[in-house]
Amino acid sequence: MPFLSLYRRDLLRSTALGLLATAAPFSAFAQATGGRLIVAADSEPKNLNPAIVASNGVFYVASKVIEPLAEASYTGTDGLEPRLATSWEGAEDGRSITFRLREGVTWHDGTPFTSADVAFSALEVWKTLQNIGRSVFANLEAVDTPDAATAVFRFSKPTPIQLIRNALPVVTSVIPKHLYEGTDIAANPANVKLVGTGPFRLAEYRPGEYYRLTRNEAYWDSNAPKLDEIVYRVLPDRAAAGAALEAEEIHLAAFSAVPLADLARIAEVPGIKVISKGYEALTYQLVIEINHRRKELADLRVRQAIAHAIDRTFVVDTIFLGYAEASTGPVPKNAPEFYTADVPTYDFDVARANALLDEAGYPRGANGRRFSLKLLPAPYFNETRQFGAYLRQALADIGIDAELVNNDSAAHQKAVYTDHAFDLAVAPPVFRGDPAISTTILVQSGIPAGVGFSNQGGYADAELDDIIARAAETIDTAARTELYRTFQKKVAADLPLINVAEWGFITVARDTVENVSNNPRWAVSNWADTALKG
Repeated sequence: MPFLSLYRRDLLRSTALGLLATAAPFSAFAQATGGRLIVAADSEPKNLNPAIVASNGVFYVASKVIEPLAEASYTGTDGLEPRLATSWEGAEDGRSITFRLREGVTWHDGTPFTSADVAFSALEVWKTLQNIGRSVFANLEAVDTPDAATAVFRFSKPTPIQLIRNALPVVTSVIPKHLYEGTDIAANPANVKLVGTGPFRLAEYRPGEYYRLTRNEAYWDSNAPKLDEIVYRVLPDRAAAGAALEAEEIHLAAFSAVPLADLARIAEVPGIKVISKGYEALTYQLVIEINHRRKELADLRVRQAIAHAIDRTFVVDTIFLGYAEASTGPVPKNAPEFYTADVPTYDFDVARANALLDEAGYPRGANGRRFSLKLLPAPYFNETRQFGAYLRQALADIGIDAELVNNDSAAHQKAVYTDHAFDLAVAPPVFRGDPAISTTILVQSGIPAGVGFSNQGGYADAELDDIIARAAETIDTAARTELYRTFQKKVAADLPLINVAEWGFITVARDTVENVSNNPRWAVSNWADTALKG
Protein backbone atom coordinates (compact mmCIF):
# COMPACT_ATOMS: atom_id res chain seq x y z
CA MET A 1 0.00 0.00 0.00
CA PRO A 2 1.46 3.44 -0.88
CA PHE A 3 2.77 5.44 2.06
CA LEU A 4 0.28 8.26 1.67
CA SER A 5 -2.61 5.82 1.80
CA LEU A 6 -1.19 4.28 4.96
CA TYR A 7 -0.73 7.73 6.38
CA ARG A 8 -4.29 8.65 5.50
CA ARG A 9 -5.60 5.49 7.16
CA ASP A 10 -3.60 6.16 10.34
CA LEU A 11 -4.65 9.79 10.48
CA LEU A 12 -8.30 8.85 10.13
CA ARG A 13 -7.94 6.77 13.27
CA SER A 14 -7.06 9.90 15.21
CA THR A 15 -9.78 12.49 15.73
CA ALA A 16 -7.12 15.09 16.42
CA LEU A 17 -5.76 14.63 12.91
CA GLY A 18 -8.92 13.83 11.02
CA LEU A 19 -8.73 17.06 9.00
CA LEU A 20 -5.74 15.67 7.14
CA ALA A 21 -7.60 12.70 5.67
CA THR A 22 -6.42 12.67 2.07
CA ALA A 23 -4.35 10.39 -0.11
CA ALA A 24 -3.54 12.94 -2.82
CA PRO A 25 0.04 13.86 -3.73
CA PHE A 26 1.65 16.27 -1.26
CA SER A 27 1.07 19.29 -3.49
CA ALA A 28 -2.62 19.04 -2.73
CA PHE A 29 -2.31 19.37 1.02
CA ALA A 30 1.01 21.10 1.71
CA GLN A 31 -0.54 24.57 1.85
CA ALA A 32 -1.82 24.58 5.43
CA THR A 33 -0.34 27.13 7.85
CA GLY A 34 3.21 26.05 7.16
CA GLY A 35 2.66 22.78 5.36
CA ARG A 36 3.89 19.26 5.86
CA LEU A 37 7.39 18.41 4.62
CA ILE A 38 7.77 14.74 3.67
CA VAL A 39 11.31 13.44 3.45
CA ALA A 40 13.04 10.11 2.89
CA ALA A 41 14.78 8.25 5.72
CA ASP A 42 16.83 5.17 4.89
CA SER A 43 17.34 3.90 8.44
CA GLU A 44 15.63 3.71 11.83
CA PRO A 45 18.04 4.23 14.76
CA LYS A 46 17.24 2.14 17.84
CA ASN A 47 18.27 5.02 20.10
CA LEU A 48 17.17 8.48 18.98
CA ASN A 49 18.97 10.38 21.74
CA PRO A 50 21.80 12.43 20.14
CA ALA A 51 23.26 13.17 23.57
CA ILE A 52 24.17 9.47 23.77
CA VAL A 53 24.60 8.52 20.10
CA ALA A 54 26.14 11.40 18.18
CA SER A 55 25.68 10.04 14.67
CA ASN A 56 24.16 11.42 11.49
CA GLY A 57 21.43 8.79 11.38
CA VAL A 58 20.24 9.93 14.82
CA PHE A 59 20.77 13.66 14.20
CA TYR A 60 18.78 13.52 10.97
CA VAL A 61 15.55 13.12 12.96
CA ALA A 62 16.46 14.13 16.50
CA SER A 63 18.16 17.46 15.72
CA LYS A 64 14.75 18.98 15.06
CA VAL A 65 13.65 18.01 18.58
CA ILE A 66 16.79 18.08 20.77
CA GLU A 67 19.06 21.13 20.45
CA PRO A 68 22.81 21.65 20.98
CA LEU A 69 24.46 24.66 22.56
CA ALA A 70 25.48 25.93 19.11
CA GLU A 71 25.18 24.96 15.45
CA ALA A 72 27.57 25.24 12.51
CA SER A 73 27.17 28.27 10.30
CA TYR A 74 28.47 29.69 7.03
CA THR A 75 28.38 33.22 8.42
CA GLY A 76 28.44 33.15 12.23
CA THR A 77 31.38 34.01 14.48
CA ASP A 78 33.92 31.16 14.54
CA GLY A 79 31.64 29.29 12.14
CA LEU A 80 28.90 28.94 14.76
CA GLU A 81 25.37 30.16 15.43
CA PRO A 82 23.91 30.23 18.96
CA ARG A 83 21.25 27.73 19.91
CA LEU A 84 20.74 26.97 23.62
CA ALA A 85 23.87 28.98 24.42
CA THR A 86 24.01 32.60 23.34
CA SER A 87 27.75 33.05 23.98
CA TRP A 88 30.82 31.16 25.22
CA GLU A 89 34.16 32.35 26.50
CA GLY A 90 37.23 30.33 27.40
CA ALA A 91 39.66 31.21 30.19
CA GLU A 92 43.21 32.02 29.14
CA ASP A 93 44.60 28.99 30.98
CA GLY A 94 42.21 26.63 29.17
CA ARG A 95 40.78 25.38 32.46
CA SER A 96 37.25 26.71 32.08
CA ILE A 97 34.65 27.80 29.55
CA THR A 98 31.65 29.93 30.48
CA PHE A 99 28.41 29.52 28.57
CA ARG A 100 25.64 32.11 28.73
CA LEU A 101 22.39 30.27 28.11
CA ARG A 102 19.24 31.35 26.34
CA GLU A 103 16.51 32.46 28.71
CA GLY A 104 12.78 31.87 28.35
CA VAL A 105 13.22 28.39 26.86
CA THR A 106 10.94 25.53 27.89
CA TRP A 107 11.05 21.81 27.32
CA HIS A 108 8.26 20.33 25.25
CA ASP A 109 6.51 19.23 28.46
CA GLY A 110 6.46 22.83 29.72
CA THR A 111 9.31 22.57 32.24
CA PRO A 112 11.77 25.50 32.10
CA PHE A 113 15.19 24.86 30.57
CA THR A 114 18.05 25.87 32.91
CA SER A 115 21.77 25.50 33.44
CA ALA A 116 21.04 22.42 35.55
CA ASP A 117 20.02 20.60 32.36
CA VAL A 118 23.32 21.54 30.72
CA ALA A 119 25.37 20.45 33.74
CA PHE A 120 23.54 17.13 33.95
CA SER A 121 23.88 16.47 30.21
CA ALA A 122 27.59 17.29 30.23
CA LEU A 123 28.64 15.30 33.29
CA GLU A 124 26.23 12.38 33.22
CA VAL A 125 25.83 11.84 29.48
CA TRP A 126 28.31 13.55 27.15
CA LYS A 127 31.35 12.75 29.30
CA THR A 128 30.38 9.24 30.34
CA LEU A 129 28.08 7.76 27.69
CA GLN A 130 28.39 9.58 24.39
CA ASN A 131 30.45 7.95 21.67
CA ILE A 132 32.26 11.21 20.79
CA GLY A 133 31.87 13.30 23.94
CA ARG A 134 33.79 10.79 26.02
CA SER A 135 37.01 11.99 24.39
CA VAL A 136 36.12 15.67 23.95
CA PHE A 137 35.08 15.99 27.61
CA ALA A 138 37.53 13.49 29.08
CA ASN A 139 39.02 16.17 31.36
CA LEU A 140 35.75 17.84 32.35
CA GLU A 141 35.56 17.61 36.15
CA ALA A 142 32.72 19.97 37.10
CA VAL A 143 30.04 22.28 35.75
CA ASP A 144 29.21 25.23 37.98
CA THR A 145 25.73 26.75 37.69
CA PRO A 146 25.82 30.11 39.50
CA ASP A 147 22.42 30.95 38.03
CA ALA A 148 19.83 29.43 35.70
CA ALA A 149 21.40 31.05 32.64
CA THR A 150 25.09 30.36 33.27
CA ALA A 151 27.11 27.15 33.03
CA VAL A 152 30.84 27.16 33.75
CA PHE A 153 32.67 24.06 32.51
CA ARG A 154 35.81 23.33 34.58
CA PHE A 155 38.57 21.04 33.32
CA SER A 156 41.28 19.15 35.18
CA LYS A 157 43.75 19.85 32.37
CA PRO A 158 44.04 22.69 29.83
CA THR A 159 41.40 22.15 27.15
CA PRO A 160 41.59 24.12 23.89
CA ILE A 161 38.66 26.46 23.27
CA GLN A 162 39.30 25.72 19.57
CA LEU A 163 38.35 22.08 20.20
CA ILE A 164 35.26 22.89 22.24
CA ARG A 165 34.03 25.44 19.69
CA ASN A 166 34.48 22.97 16.84
CA ALA A 167 32.76 20.22 18.82
CA LEU A 168 29.71 22.19 20.01
CA PRO A 169 27.32 21.22 17.18
CA VAL A 170 28.19 17.54 17.44
CA VAL A 171 28.56 16.72 21.14
CA THR A 172 26.34 19.16 23.10
CA SER A 173 22.76 18.00 22.55
CA VAL A 174 21.03 18.93 25.83
CA ILE A 175 18.48 16.58 27.41
CA PRO A 176 16.03 17.31 30.27
CA LYS A 177 17.47 16.53 33.70
CA HIS A 178 14.01 16.10 35.22
CA LEU A 179 13.27 13.13 32.92
CA TYR A 180 16.65 11.40 33.22
CA GLU A 181 18.04 12.00 36.69
CA GLY A 182 17.94 8.87 38.84
CA THR A 183 17.20 6.57 35.88
CA ASP A 184 19.18 4.17 33.76
CA ILE A 185 20.01 6.83 31.20
CA ALA A 186 20.91 4.40 28.41
CA ALA A 187 17.58 2.55 28.81
CA ASN A 188 15.33 5.53 29.54
CA PRO A 189 12.13 5.50 27.41
CA ALA A 190 12.79 9.17 26.61
CA ASN A 191 15.58 7.99 24.31
CA VAL A 192 12.91 7.05 21.78
CA LYS A 193 10.06 9.29 22.98
CA LEU A 194 12.10 12.46 22.76
CA VAL A 195 11.40 15.57 24.82
CA GLY A 196 13.47 18.55 23.72
CA THR A 197 13.50 22.31 23.30
CA GLY A 198 13.64 22.29 19.50
CA PRO A 199 11.27 23.73 16.90
CA PHE A 200 9.52 20.37 16.46
CA ARG A 201 8.06 17.74 18.78
CA LEU A 202 8.24 14.01 18.14
CA ALA A 203 4.55 13.17 17.76
CA GLU A 204 4.52 9.65 16.36
CA TYR A 205 6.76 6.83 15.22
CA ARG A 206 5.53 3.79 13.31
CA PRO A 207 8.38 1.28 12.80
CA GLY A 208 9.01 0.54 9.15
CA GLU A 209 6.71 3.36 8.07
CA TYR A 210 7.42 6.88 9.33
CA TYR A 211 8.42 9.36 12.02
CA ARG A 212 6.13 12.38 12.39
CA LEU A 213 7.25 15.65 13.96
CA THR A 214 4.87 18.51 14.71
CA ARG A 215 5.37 22.23 15.20
CA ASN A 216 6.44 23.39 18.68
CA GLU A 217 4.13 26.34 19.26
CA ALA A 218 6.17 27.39 22.31
CA TYR A 219 9.54 27.49 20.53
CA TRP A 220 11.89 30.17 21.84
CA ASP A 221 12.22 31.74 18.37
CA SER A 222 8.81 33.29 17.71
CA ASN A 223 9.55 33.38 13.97
CA ALA A 224 10.08 29.64 13.74
CA PRO A 225 9.42 26.98 12.73
CA LYS A 226 8.01 27.69 9.28
CA LEU A 227 6.57 24.18 8.84
CA ASP A 228 3.63 22.54 10.60
CA GLU A 229 4.98 19.01 10.30
CA ILE A 230 7.91 16.96 9.10
CA VAL A 231 7.25 13.34 8.15
CA TYR A 232 10.19 11.00 7.63
CA ARG A 233 9.07 8.23 5.34
CA VAL A 234 11.19 5.10 5.90
CA LEU A 235 12.64 4.06 2.54
CA PRO A 236 15.56 1.66 3.02
CA ASP A 237 15.75 1.07 -0.74
CA ARG A 238 17.59 4.11 -2.06
CA ALA A 239 16.27 3.72 -5.57
CA ALA A 240 12.78 4.19 -4.13
CA ALA A 241 13.62 7.71 -2.94
CA GLY A 242 14.13 9.01 -6.46
CA ALA A 243 10.90 7.39 -7.63
CA ALA A 244 9.01 8.90 -4.68
CA LEU A 245 10.37 12.36 -5.52
CA GLU A 246 9.31 12.06 -9.14
CA ALA A 247 5.87 10.80 -8.12
CA GLU A 248 5.53 13.81 -5.75
CA GLU A 249 5.11 11.49 -2.76
CA ILE A 250 8.01 13.12 -0.92
CA HIS A 251 9.60 16.57 -1.04
CA LEU A 252 13.19 15.82 -0.17
CA ALA A 253 15.87 13.12 0.07
CA ALA A 254 19.11 13.94 1.91
CA PHE A 255 22.38 12.03 2.48
CA SER A 256 22.53 10.87 -1.15
CA ALA A 257 19.39 8.80 -0.66
CA VAL A 258 18.94 9.07 -4.42
CA PRO A 259 21.70 6.88 -5.93
CA LEU A 260 24.53 8.84 -7.55
CA ALA A 261 23.91 7.00 -10.81
CA ASP A 262 20.42 8.53 -10.99
CA LEU A 263 21.39 12.15 -10.29
CA ALA A 264 22.11 13.27 -13.84
CA ARG A 265 18.72 12.05 -15.03
CA ILE A 266 16.70 13.26 -12.06
CA ALA A 267 18.32 16.70 -12.22
CA GLU A 268 16.53 17.16 -15.57
CA VAL A 269 13.09 16.41 -14.12
CA PRO A 270 11.02 19.61 -13.90
CA GLY A 271 10.45 20.73 -10.32
CA ILE A 272 13.46 18.87 -8.84
CA LYS A 273 16.77 20.37 -7.75
CA VAL A 274 20.06 18.62 -6.89
CA ILE A 275 22.10 20.30 -4.14
CA SER A 276 25.64 19.48 -3.02
CA LYS A 277 25.95 22.19 -0.35
CA GLY A 278 25.14 21.66 3.30
CA TYR A 279 27.54 18.83 4.14
CA GLU A 280 30.85 20.67 4.54
CA ALA A 281 30.99 19.85 8.27
CA LEU A 282 30.03 16.23 7.58
CA THR A 283 32.84 15.12 5.32
CA TYR A 284 32.98 11.36 4.94
CA GLN A 285 36.33 9.71 4.28
CA LEU A 286 36.94 6.45 2.47
CA VAL A 287 39.58 4.70 4.53
CA ILE A 288 41.30 1.31 4.48
CA GLU A 289 41.69 0.10 8.05
CA ILE A 290 44.68 -2.19 8.56
CA ASN A 291 45.20 -4.96 11.09
CA HIS A 292 48.85 -4.49 12.05
CA ARG A 293 48.80 -7.80 13.91
CA ARG A 294 49.33 -9.45 10.54
CA LYS A 295 53.08 -9.82 9.95
CA GLU A 296 52.79 -8.75 6.32
CA LEU A 297 50.75 -5.62 7.10
CA ALA A 298 53.07 -4.58 9.93
CA ASP A 299 55.69 -3.96 7.24
CA LEU A 300 55.54 -0.36 5.98
CA ARG A 301 56.62 -1.48 2.50
CA VAL A 302 53.53 -3.66 2.20
CA ARG A 303 51.28 -0.80 3.28
CA GLN A 304 52.99 1.49 0.78
CA ALA A 305 52.49 -1.12 -1.94
CA ILE A 306 48.76 -1.26 -1.22
CA ALA A 307 48.59 2.54 -1.34
CA HIS A 308 50.36 2.57 -4.73
CA ALA A 309 48.01 -0.12 -6.07
CA ILE A 310 44.93 2.13 -5.73
CA ASP A 311 43.86 4.26 -8.68
CA ARG A 312 42.23 7.14 -6.82
CA THR A 313 41.15 8.83 -10.04
CA PHE A 314 39.24 5.69 -11.00
CA VAL A 315 37.67 5.53 -7.52
CA VAL A 316 36.52 9.16 -7.68
CA ASP A 317 35.29 9.03 -11.28
CA THR A 318 33.78 5.55 -11.42
CA ILE A 319 32.63 4.66 -7.90
CA PHE A 320 31.66 8.16 -6.80
CA LEU A 321 30.83 9.41 -10.32
CA GLY A 322 32.86 12.54 -9.65
CA TYR A 323 31.07 13.42 -6.39
CA ALA A 324 34.26 13.01 -4.33
CA GLU A 325 37.92 14.01 -4.15
CA ALA A 326 41.07 11.97 -3.72
CA SER A 327 42.49 12.19 -0.19
CA THR A 328 46.02 13.11 0.78
CA GLY A 329 45.71 12.23 4.46
CA PRO A 330 43.50 12.09 7.55
CA VAL A 331 42.25 15.70 7.36
CA PRO A 332 40.04 16.55 4.38
CA LYS A 333 40.74 19.42 2.01
CA ASN A 334 37.57 21.26 2.96
CA ALA A 335 38.87 21.72 6.53
CA PRO A 336 41.27 24.61 5.80
CA GLU A 337 41.71 25.40 9.49
CA PHE A 338 43.86 22.25 9.77
CA TYR A 339 44.52 20.80 6.31
CA THR A 340 47.99 20.65 4.77
CA ALA A 341 48.95 19.27 1.36
CA ASP A 342 52.57 18.96 2.51
CA VAL A 343 52.44 15.20 3.10
CA PRO A 344 53.83 12.11 1.38
CA THR A 345 51.58 10.90 -1.42
CA TYR A 346 51.21 7.60 -3.27
CA ASP A 347 50.61 7.78 -7.00
CA PHE A 348 48.92 4.89 -8.76
CA ASP A 349 51.93 2.82 -9.71
CA VAL A 350 51.52 -0.95 -10.00
CA ALA A 351 55.17 -1.47 -10.90
CA ARG A 352 56.29 0.38 -7.78
CA ALA A 353 53.81 -1.63 -5.68
CA ASN A 354 55.18 -4.93 -7.02
CA ALA A 355 58.77 -3.81 -6.40
CA LEU A 356 57.96 -2.90 -2.80
CA LEU A 357 56.40 -6.30 -2.16
CA ASP A 358 59.40 -8.06 -3.69
CA GLU A 359 61.69 -5.92 -1.51
CA ALA A 360 59.64 -6.81 1.57
CA GLY A 361 60.31 -10.50 0.92
CA TYR A 362 56.94 -11.59 -0.46
CA PRO A 363 57.60 -12.92 -3.99
CA ARG A 364 54.85 -14.31 -6.17
CA GLY A 365 54.31 -18.04 -5.95
CA ALA A 366 53.77 -20.39 -8.89
CA ASN A 367 50.11 -19.31 -8.97
CA GLY A 368 51.11 -15.64 -9.05
CA ARG A 369 50.01 -15.01 -5.47
CA ARG A 370 52.15 -13.58 -2.70
CA PHE A 371 49.80 -14.03 0.30
CA SER A 372 46.09 -13.86 1.16
CA LEU A 373 44.11 -11.35 3.23
CA LYS A 374 40.58 -11.08 4.57
CA LEU A 375 38.87 -7.88 3.34
CA LEU A 376 35.72 -6.53 5.04
CA PRO A 377 33.95 -3.60 3.33
CA ALA A 378 31.63 -1.60 5.58
CA PRO A 379 28.01 -2.20 4.53
CA TYR A 380 26.74 1.34 5.19
CA PHE A 381 26.94 2.75 1.66
CA ASN A 382 26.89 1.40 -1.87
CA GLU A 383 30.19 3.17 -2.42
CA THR A 384 32.01 1.39 0.43
CA ARG A 385 30.83 -1.97 -0.87
CA GLN A 386 31.79 -1.08 -4.44
CA PHE A 387 35.21 0.06 -3.31
CA GLY A 388 35.67 -3.25 -1.51
CA ALA A 389 35.11 -5.08 -4.79
CA TYR A 390 37.49 -2.71 -6.58
CA LEU A 391 40.17 -3.10 -3.90
CA ARG A 392 40.00 -6.87 -4.18
CA GLN A 393 40.85 -6.57 -7.88
CA ALA A 394 43.54 -3.94 -7.28
CA LEU A 395 45.21 -6.22 -4.76
CA ALA A 396 45.00 -9.17 -7.14
CA ASP A 397 46.93 -7.10 -9.69
CA ILE A 398 49.89 -7.00 -7.28
CA GLY A 399 49.64 -10.64 -6.23
CA ILE A 400 47.63 -10.29 -3.02
CA ASP A 401 44.60 -12.57 -2.82
CA ALA A 402 41.81 -10.85 -0.89
CA GLU A 403 38.84 -12.81 0.41
CA LEU A 404 35.86 -10.45 0.34
CA VAL A 405 33.65 -10.80 3.45
CA ASN A 406 30.37 -8.87 3.32
CA ASN A 407 28.50 -8.59 6.63
CA ASP A 408 25.52 -6.62 7.88
CA SER A 409 26.26 -3.59 10.06
CA ALA A 410 26.20 -5.39 13.42
CA ALA A 411 28.39 -8.27 12.26
CA HIS A 412 30.83 -5.90 10.53
CA GLN A 413 31.26 -3.72 13.61
CA LYS A 414 31.78 -6.74 15.84
CA ALA A 415 34.30 -8.34 13.50
CA VAL A 416 36.38 -5.19 13.06
CA TYR A 417 36.04 -3.24 16.31
CA THR A 418 35.60 -6.02 18.88
CA ASP A 419 36.94 -9.31 17.55
CA HIS A 420 39.65 -7.88 15.25
CA ALA A 421 38.68 -10.60 12.76
CA PHE A 422 39.91 -8.75 9.68
CA ASP A 423 43.08 -7.96 7.78
CA LEU A 424 41.80 -4.99 5.80
CA ALA A 425 38.48 -3.20 6.28
CA VAL A 426 36.84 -0.42 4.31
CA ALA A 427 35.47 2.29 6.59
CA PRO A 428 33.67 5.62 6.10
CA PRO A 429 34.64 7.72 9.15
CA VAL A 430 33.36 11.30 9.37
CA PHE A 431 35.56 14.35 9.87
CA ARG A 432 33.62 16.52 12.31
CA GLY A 433 35.44 19.84 12.24
CA ASP A 434 38.40 19.08 14.49
CA PRO A 435 40.91 16.19 14.43
CA ALA A 436 40.41 15.56 18.16
CA ILE A 437 36.70 14.84 17.75
CA SER A 438 36.69 11.77 15.54
CA THR A 439 39.96 11.52 13.62
CA THR A 440 42.87 10.99 16.01
CA ILE A 441 41.02 8.03 17.54
CA LEU A 442 41.49 6.22 14.23
CA VAL A 443 45.26 5.97 14.79
CA GLN A 444 45.80 6.52 18.53
CA SER A 445 46.94 3.44 20.43
CA GLY A 446 45.36 2.00 23.56
CA ILE A 447 41.70 2.31 22.49
CA PRO A 448 39.64 -0.43 24.23
CA ALA A 449 38.15 -3.15 22.05
CA GLY A 450 34.54 -2.50 21.13
CA VAL A 451 34.87 1.23 20.41
CA GLY A 452 33.54 1.76 16.90
CA PHE A 453 35.46 3.77 14.31
CA SER A 454 38.67 3.64 16.32
CA ASN A 455 42.12 2.14 16.01
CA GLN A 456 41.42 -1.55 16.46
CA GLY A 457 44.20 -2.61 14.12
CA GLY A 458 46.84 -2.75 16.85
CA TYR A 459 48.92 0.09 15.41
CA ALA A 460 51.03 1.89 18.01
CA ASP A 461 53.54 4.70 17.57
CA ALA A 462 54.78 6.61 20.61
CA GLU A 463 55.65 9.73 18.62
CA LEU A 464 52.21 9.93 17.04
CA ASP A 465 50.52 9.31 20.40
CA ASP A 466 52.59 12.14 21.88
CA ILE A 467 51.52 14.54 19.11
CA ILE A 468 47.87 13.62 19.70
CA ALA A 469 48.21 14.07 23.48
CA ARG A 470 49.98 17.44 23.19
CA ALA A 471 47.45 18.78 20.69
CA ALA A 472 44.61 17.80 23.02
CA GLU A 473 46.02 20.10 25.73
CA THR A 474 47.55 22.92 23.66
CA ILE A 475 45.46 26.03 24.17
CA ASP A 476 47.41 28.25 21.74
CA THR A 477 45.42 27.91 18.52
CA ALA A 478 48.35 28.42 16.13
CA ALA A 479 50.54 25.92 17.98
CA ARG A 480 47.72 23.38 18.13
CA THR A 481 47.01 23.75 14.42
CA GLU A 482 50.70 23.18 13.65
CA LEU A 483 50.70 20.01 15.73
CA TYR A 484 47.84 18.68 13.62
CA ARG A 485 49.75 19.47 10.44
CA THR A 486 52.63 17.42 11.82
CA PHE A 487 50.09 14.73 12.67
CA GLN A 488 48.95 14.58 9.04
CA LYS A 489 52.52 14.22 7.77
CA LYS A 490 53.23 11.42 10.23
CA VAL A 491 50.05 9.49 9.33
CA ALA A 492 50.65 9.85 5.59
CA ALA A 493 54.25 8.69 5.99
CA ASP A 494 53.66 5.68 8.25
CA LEU A 495 50.23 4.62 6.92
CA PRO A 496 48.54 3.25 10.04
CA LEU A 497 45.57 3.39 7.67
CA ILE A 498 45.19 4.47 4.06
CA ASN A 499 43.03 7.48 3.16
CA VAL A 500 41.60 7.07 -0.32
CA ALA A 501 38.84 9.62 -0.93
CA GLU A 502 36.58 12.13 0.78
CA TRP A 503 33.05 13.05 -0.06
CA GLY A 504 30.02 14.97 1.01
CA PHE A 505 26.47 14.02 0.21
CA ILE A 506 23.78 15.19 -2.14
CA THR A 507 20.32 16.50 -1.31
CA VAL A 508 17.59 16.15 -3.92
CA ALA A 509 14.46 18.24 -3.33
CA ARG A 510 11.36 19.53 -4.98
CA ASP A 511 11.77 23.19 -5.85
CA THR A 512 8.91 24.07 -3.51
CA VAL A 513 11.25 23.50 -0.54
CA GLU A 514 12.99 26.69 0.62
CA ASN A 515 16.04 27.32 2.81
CA VAL A 516 17.71 24.01 2.02
CA SER A 517 21.42 23.48 2.71
CA ASN A 518 21.98 26.88 4.31
CA ASN A 519 24.46 25.70 6.93
CA PRO A 520 27.40 23.23 6.84
CA ARG A 521 25.42 20.58 8.77
CA TRP A 522 22.05 21.32 7.25
CA ALA A 523 20.66 17.79 7.06
CA VAL A 524 21.35 17.29 10.76
CA SER A 525 20.40 20.80 11.94
CA ASN A 526 17.02 21.93 13.24
CA TRP A 527 15.30 23.05 9.99
CA ALA A 528 13.63 25.88 11.90
CA ASP A 529 13.65 28.12 8.81
CA THR A 530 12.94 25.44 6.20
CA ALA A 531 9.70 26.25 4.42
CA LEU A 532 7.38 25.24 1.60
CA LYS A 533 6.37 27.70 -1.08
CA GLY A 534 2.70 28.55 -1.21
